[in-house]
Amino acid sequence: MLTTRSPVAGGQVGFPPMTPLAAASLSGLLGLAAGSFANVAIDRVPQRESVARPGSRCPSCGAPVAWHDNVPVVGWLLARGRCRSCRAPISPRYPLVELALGLLWFLLTLRLITAGLGWAVPAYLALALICLVLAVIDARTRLLPNRITYPAFPALLGLLLVASVGLGDLGRLARGLLAAAAVGAFFLLLALISPRGMGLGDVKLAPTLGLALGWLSWGTVAVGVFAGFLLGGLAGVGAILLFGLTRKSLLPFGPWLVAGALLGVLAGADVAAWYAHALIGS
Repeated sequence: MLTTRSPVAGGQVGFPPMTPLAAASLSGLLGLAAGSFANVAIDRVPQRESVARPGSRCPSCGAPVAWHDNVPVVGWLLARGRCRSCRAPISPRYPLVELALGLLWFLLTLRLITAGLGWAVPAYLALALICLVLAVIDARTRLLPNRITYPAFPALLGLLLVASVGLGDLGRLARGLLAAAAVGAFFLLLALISPRGMGLGDVKLAPTLGLALGWLSWGTVAVGVFAGFLLGGLAGVGAILLFGLTRKSLLPFGPWLVAGALLGVLAGADVAAWYAHALIGS
């Protein structure tokens, strides 16, 4: 789709094919811009405010942010991390979120196109946006808002349906739905067994992550889910050792859950293939 030359008719000039690296670079730049929207959602969704209106404003004094200060990363640097109206410091979280989403969009686009799955790029870019927003919100509030987790599944399902039709492989979608049911049931069981260890927000998000991972492969599901628990466990041990927290302390699991899922998308197939090769020994 992104690397095929369009037919040239008559005297019309055709566009040269876009290489995977060029497509990924363009996607990364768009990801920086999408990161600005992600910051708006992070601030407003927990407050039940509209993400569309009003425009960006200073979190301290509420003054509107000028268009040139809204340029991703650059605007924050030019303003020296301060509001031009009240001079209150603006958290470095804003450019970091923009950079993170730009990097994620670059890596995901490069990974999918080189794997011949260009049709799926929009679905996984949307997944990255959802995951990053939820990770930051959960880290700040220990909540995964229903306003995001509920519509995330049908939105991703629709995008992956388009990708499956475009690739002529509806079996991927069927596998994704099975994985969504399996991962959702697994997380629900964990929540019933240990309500303090697994929140309902994680349970509501799990089918969406299972769908995204399962669409790629069962190995990706295994790696993505395992990576989430591994990262969460390491974070818990680190919190106990560094900050003196106890095992009963409640730590948000959402950031590690989505981090594991994104790692699964990016490297799950390779890790699963390596493990299978090591296990079989051939």
